[in-house]
Amino acid sequence: MARPEADRNDAGGRHGSGEFILTDSDFATIAKILHDDSGILLLPSKSNLVYSRLAKRLRVLGLGSFKEYCGFIAGAEGASERMSMLAALTTNVTHFFRENHHFEHLKAHVLPPLLAAAKQGGRVRIWSAGCSNGHEPYSIALTILSMMPEAADRDIKILATDIDPNVIAFGRAGLYDEATLEAVPKALKQRWFTPSAGEFEVSEPMRELVSFRELNLIGDWPMRGTFNAIFCRNVTIYFDQPTREKIWNRFCKYIEPDGWFFMGHSERLTGPAAKHLAYEGTTSYRRGKSIA
Repeated sequence: MARPEADRNDAGGRHGSGEFILTDSDFATIAKILHDDSGILLLPSKSNLVYSRLAKRLRVLGLGSFKEYCGFIAGAEGASERMSMLAALTTNVTHFFRENHHFEHLKAHVLPPLLAAAKQGGRVRIWSAGCSNGHEPYSIALTILSMMPEAADRDIKILATDIDPNVIAFGRAGLYDEATLEAVPKALKQRWFTPSAGEFEVSEPMRELVSFRELNLIGDWPMRGTFNAIFCRNVTIYFDQPTREKIWNRFCKYIEPDGWFFMGHSERLTGPAAKHLAYEGTTSYRRGKSIA
């Protein structure tokens, strides 16, 4: 998922320098809209970040002040700009096979029975929630393909979602530079990526496994089915505690009985979801048979 970058704060009620002034009131308006739209908590320590990133948006829009900008994004006509604001205020830090122990766990414990069932016509569904630029869902796909090269011919699908349409478009394009592929084993890189104008494009079988969709974790979830495993890693740390606990609990109803949930190394499961998800290993959890 897109996530805020850290920065330092200027003291006092006016932030930034040069052509614009960002007041505490302006910052509070921006922070509230970002939180209401995405659940992301924007702390006052991010005022320098807000100024530097959004000053560019003011120039693009031809606005003379942050007060004008706040008035614009608060109105109905500012809906598109609110998404541009989200993209401007967030960054995407990820790479292939990040926190690789989860993929090792997936390969050793989660996938063997699922792929065996898929060979008999069974259904396999995995959700990468907060997929960023696509490295996580494609890492899941590579893990599956390493075990079942014909996976695209089976009923196996990976749902990749993110609130930011820019990263969804990036993932769909499936083009990555060589440095990004550093953690991909050489054999997998050679088999499942195609050189393309100095970059590497995901192969068609890998592309067929992954479906990219825009989705806001604090909004409506249109999926009707459940998942054998859900990855939501290093995403909820940018929410406040009530929001993250609500999302975790919501995930529980979308996980198959005995299904799996993976969270990031800096996240700790709390709240109602802890009653339903049993700790199975490093930030790896398994859902019980039933949920009251």
